[in-house]
Amino acid sequence: MARQWSEGHSTSILCVGASLGPESLLASGSEGGEVTVWSQEGTIIGRLTLPGEEDSTSVVFSPAAPGHLYVSHGDTVSVLDPRNLKGPMEEFQGAGEEEINALALNETGSALAVADDSGAVRVLELPGGKVCRTLHRHTNICSSVAFRPHRPNNLVSAGLDMQVMLWGLQKTRPLWTLNLQDVAEDEGDHQQRPGQLFNPPLAHCVSVASCGNILGCAAEDGRVHLMRIGTGSKLEQQGAVKAHSQGASQAHFVSFLSHPYWLVTGGNDGQVALWDLSKHPVVAPDAKAKTRVTAAPRRKGKGKTKRKEQSQDNAKTPQKDEGEKEEAEVEGEAAAAAAVAAEDVTEEKSGPKLSISHGDKVNWLCPAVLKGEHCVVVADQSCSLTVYPLSQL
Repeated sequence: MARQWSEGHSTSILCVGASLGPESLLASGSEGGEVTVWSQEGTIIGRLTLPGEEDSTSVVFSPAAPGHLYVSHGDTVSVLDPRNLKGPMEEFQGAGEEEINALALNETGSALAVADDSGAVRVLELPGGKVCRTLHRHTNICSSVAFRPHRPNNLVSAGLDMQVMLWGLQKTRPLWTLNLQDVAEDEGDHQQRPGQLFNPPLAHCVSVASCGNILGCAAEDGRVHLMRIGTGSKLEQQGAVKAHSQGASQAHFVSFLSHPYWLVTGGNDGQVALWDLSKHPVVAPDAKAKTRVTAAPRRKGKGKTKRKEQSQDNAKTPQKDEGEKEEAEVEGEAAAAAAVAAEDVTEEKSGPKLSISHGDKVNWLCPAVLKGEHCVVVADQSCSLTVYPLSQL
């Protein structure tokens, strides 16, 4: 059933993105600055190697302007025309303070969020690329960022400091911060299965459901941590799905299935899974259940530098500085929320609705509708993409 899309890259593919609409295109980026645009059938429409040949780490299509594709490479964001890949139409050099790991666009395509190795999140106004906000609270690499649907001024970030933060862009301090390690410690569960290593919950990928109130964060402990945002943008409840036997590298809510709470995940165990979270206690609070969750093995970097691997080691020891004193108010509120939430840390016991043994560590997942068929596109260590249909549902 799986289809291979080959010959688009000569190096390991790091990221995939899909544009909206029935005539949507896909784009993929790989090591060495390669960018490829694909049709829905998997035909190569264009290929380009970006100046500097730094890894293409994130690709996002504008929801407002179909002719704009944003690609991060090094500390730069290039704006490409996906149907005419002759070179950047525009470049936002120095968009990141250091190497950029992830990009996110708001629903109107008027703001671009950039997450980088320094831990900073920058918000750029579009068009033009002027930096209008710089958010400094992560103490390690910021690995992922996402805007909240229906709330254009709310942004979620996650990083290798094991922190998930919700931001209101009117301020430069987070509305709340959840430390995933604190949740695990409060839970008091450090049991290990035979042959498993204990890995800290370094946060790799954050996604927001289309309703705007449910967050999912794939972490190195093999879990996808779930959060529900209540009135006043407060953290209302937290839980988890034990999704993978090794680090969970990807988690994306799927917007085109029967409800907003379908989640597709991928991990370093080579598994791709589709979850129905509509009855999970975090999503449906009436269905509360308390179970124990265990942790799991080693992270694999996304073909990136040794510096990142070292910073992951650093992340195992939470970093403290004087800036934390300023955060006491926010941190205190989040700690209280985490303490309450820890009582309800839950695991999805029914298992995934669909489980695929992909066989290679997952670098990126992209849910997409291709020629009317519901699919997930998988990028791994190879130079090819794999397309799996979700037609079993």
